[in-house]
Amino acid sequence: MIKRFIGVILLASVFFGGCGQKREAEILKIRLSADVTTLDPALIVDVSGGIVASKLYNSLIRYDNQMQIVPDLAEDWSISPDGKTYTFRLKPGVRFTNNREVNAEDIKYSFRRILDPKTRSPRQWVLDRVVGADEFMEGKASDVSGLKVLDRYTIQIEIREPFAPFIGLLAMPAAYVVPKEEVQRWGEDFGEHPMGTGPFVLSRWRRDEEILLFANQDYFEGPPQMKGIAYRIIPQDLTATAEFISGGLDIMGLPSGEFSRFMSDPNFRPYILNQAGLNVYYLGLNCQKYPFDRIRVRQALNYAIDKELILKTLLKDRGVVAYGPIPPVLAGSNQNISPYPYDPEKAKELLRQEGLKNGLSMKIYQRTSQEALSITQAIQAQLKEVGIETEIIQLDWSAFKEAINKGEVDAFYLAWVADYPDAENFLFPLFHSRNIGPGGNRARFSNKEIDALLEKAISTIDDKTRIALYQEVEAEIHKAAPWVFLWHLKEHVVYQPWVKGFKLYPIYNADKATTVALTKNP
Repeated sequence: MIKRFIGVILLASVFFGGCGQKREAEILKIRLSADVTTLDPALIVDVSGGIVASKLYNSLIRYDNQMQIVPDLAEDWSISPDGKTYTFRLKPGVRFTNNREVNAEDIKYSFRRILDPKTRSPRQWVLDRVVGADEFMEGKASDVSGLKVLDRYTIQIEIREPFAPFIGLLAMPAAYVVPKEEVQRWGEDFGEHPMGTGPFVLSRWRRDEEILLFANQDYFEGPPQMKGIAYRIIPQDLTATAEFISGGLDIMGLPSGEFSRFMSDPNFRPYILNQAGLNVYYLGLNCQKYPFDRIRVRQALNYAIDKELILKTLLKDRGVVAYGPIPPVLAGSNQNISPYPYDPEKAKELLRQEGLKNGLSMKIYQRTSQEALSITQAIQAQLKEVGIETEIIQLDWSAFKEAINKGEVDAFYLAWVADYPDAENFLFPLFHSRNIGPGGNRARFSNKEIDALLEKAISTIDDKTRIALYQEVEAEIHKAAPWVFLWHLKEHVVYQPWVKGFKLYPIYNADKATTVALTKNP
């Protein structure tokens, strides 16, 4: 997800909880730094929306905390020898929270809805490889021929050509299963009145304040071990930190400004978990807008920013400098590439070659966040040294996304967090020209050769060959520089002693939170 934006400072794929000095019995409190835009799976594009939605819905399969695919609504499945036909058999007796049993028609309806142009889903790419999807999306067919209900509990999905990561796509929020009658009942407001099969149900949503979920006592895998979750909208890091220290939050992703304090405190250190992050942070450049449509200008920006210095000072060395988009922990990452070094003289020379010896002016957009502002201000100061004057524009999350999706911006500070643990997720959604805009390619980058390489890679069954193609694509993207490649951050989370059963999940929407429990205050 953005496949995917990162809309929260809290760490993706973890379950947060909390208690105030007077704790609500068995209600976990989770910090979101910005409100969720929607809880309609067809429209979710950000991490915060995916994290909350994962508690309300289920998909055919999901990832566990070891990045292995495990059953969710599906009891089992098979894949044809040619890699093009997937057959899923559903668990019988699973019910939506309106008490209707889930059947194979619900899977077909939910997937067809993603592809329906009337839905306006920015995640059509999740399912557009299904046979008949193109004809359906173009209005040439009334149904998607590759989605077949074989019986009440069996659904078959046929894709046009083999695509090894396809089953991983089915764990994304876009593949969550929804009840047709509730979507029809609420229409465009379904995202405000979500209903699924998940371990929690939405009780209350106060915009910019709180999202309250209650446990689904009839959840098919057994009820959660607490009564509910309260997602509290707290934009300021200092406020969130104060809430955690006072007991108002049970688990918190460590803000950079508080990292050293918590790591050095013996009261907190035993309760800090960390893992390598499946993410990439970047400064996106609008490749359809002058002068960022010039490769030497984009390369100059990469040379002009001292990523190592920012990572060491502002981010407390909590990650590694990016040489491209793919996290180094994933197969397909091309570790023969070197990051763009900090070389302001090289940056000036490239600008001179483009006729910009006097520099240029640009606007950098970011969502409202003190942590993000400290980073963009550091970037601003470094760009000034090579003659690039910048103005920083801060917008709330919804306005920020809208401005980027419309192509209004010069540049933007953002991150992408893995929807599924495959290098393809850091390539095709972000750089193929068919995904320009809300589909994921927000830099509006278009390169026919890279498109062709990507299309060849995703249709290759042999893992060794496919990984080699991913590495070739990453090398080409590195040279084309549609982004300033910044860093991959490690995730650090601190939790209170009374939180039990808490685990980190590399995939942000993998945790259903059914094993987390609250004990009495120590």
